[in-house]
Amino acid sequence: MKLPDPAQYFPPVPGKWVKRLAQVGLAAKGIVYCLLGVLALVAALELGRGTQEISRKEVFLFIEELFLGRILLLLVSAGLACYCAWRLLQAIADTEGKGAGIKGLIYRMRYGASGTLYGLLTFVAARLAVSSGSDSESIRQEFITEVLQRPLGQWLVIFGAALIGLGGAFFIYEGLSERYRKKIKEAGLGHKGEEVMMKSGKIGYVSRGTVWGIFSYLLGRAALNAKNNAAESAFHFLENATYGTYLLGAVALGLICYSLFVFIEARFRYSSR
Repeated sequence: MKLPDPAQYFPPVPGKWVKRLAQVGLAAKGIVYCLLGVLALVAALELGRGTQEISRKEVFLFIEELFLGRILLLLVSAGLACYCAWRLLQAIADTEGKGAGIKGLIYRMRYGASGTLYGLLTFVAARLAVSSGSDSESIRQEFITEVLQRPLGQWLVIFGAALIGLGGAFFIYEGLSERYRKKIKEAGLGHKGEEVMMKSGKIGYVSRGTVWGIFSYLLGRAALNAKNNAAESAFHFLENATYGTYLLGAVALGLICYSLFVFIEARFRYSSR
């Protein structure tokens, strides 16, 4: 039995809108990953920022501390909201033309999951922009603690950890297999531009997948032990490992490479439209 495709009930979305949402959203995503990499690199070089604090929420707090930080944070929130909307349009309206087959639905579920995740990040960034510092403490950890205390909460957290682990494995596969090569070729960047994007994508995807994999492990371990410290930083875990400072530095540089890849993608995504 074939499931109905939600796209047939969704009004056509102008390609220009899709392009603008993608470009603004990708630029905001690139800023977040660039700052995340920079903060991790600062911690690896022991320049004053502890790894226990580093997360995407810490990036938002860092932006808030800058001159006109709350305005900048609202702008980043708006950009992430555009990214969220773009991903949800890909999932629901099928703007990428993946179809209603099994493979197409898997792609669209992935887009929907990405949109949901960045929707939560948009909420966190917006909440930090409009709230006092005391209101912004430990949002992620409070949420996980609340889930653990619910009936079947432990299993829900384990399931979430498994999904995050699968996402991390997919990112590593994406980087090593260079599945994005075709899209880079279609962008018409020229030989040097393609080479930069291929290398930054490979390093960046593997680094991003590594961080997701470590967080999956920490989240699963916390759920199995019924502890409330599930939000332990993957960067803190890396630094405490053997040769941890070097590993942390390598992952930090990898995340900066990923942000470069995303910035280039923001510039040339849908360049043919």
